Formats: sequence, C-alpha cells, structure tokens
Amino acid sequence: MPIIALIIIGAAAGFLATRMMKLETDVLTTVAIGVFGALIGGFALRFLITITGWMAGFVGAVLGALVLAWVWKTYIAK
Repeated sequence: MPIIALIIIGAAAGFLATRMMKLETDVLTTVAIGVFGALIGGFALRFLITITGWMAGFVGAVLGALVLAWVWKTYIAK
C-alpha cells in the first residue's frame, strides 16, 4: 500500500511541479519527477527536523540550566 500511495502522491506532486515550472512532460516523466522529488524532499526534511530537534534539545537544556542556576543563586547560596 505505501508504494501505491507514493505513486499517487508523486503523480500529484509531479503534476503541480511541472505546471509551476512550465514543463511539458509525459505522464511517466511527471510521475517520476514527483516520486523522486518526494523521496529527496522527504529525506531532506527528516534531516532538518532531526537537526532542529537536537538544537531544540540543546536550547531547552541551556534554559533549564539557567533556571536551576537562578534558583541556586536566589534561594540556596546565601
């Protein structure tokens, strides 16, 4: 089933992409552009989300450390 969904989504994406770029292609080329574009875009998006996730974790860790340092300075270290 995922392969059929990939072909259908790829056909739609390829149709939109070829029309936006004003390309005159046959059906097979349009579907191929869409499917391979979806694969490339999917991998790139997953990579960016992974990097963003790591950075969000780092920012969260720094903010947590700042709050803990503030609590330490305000209430504990007198």
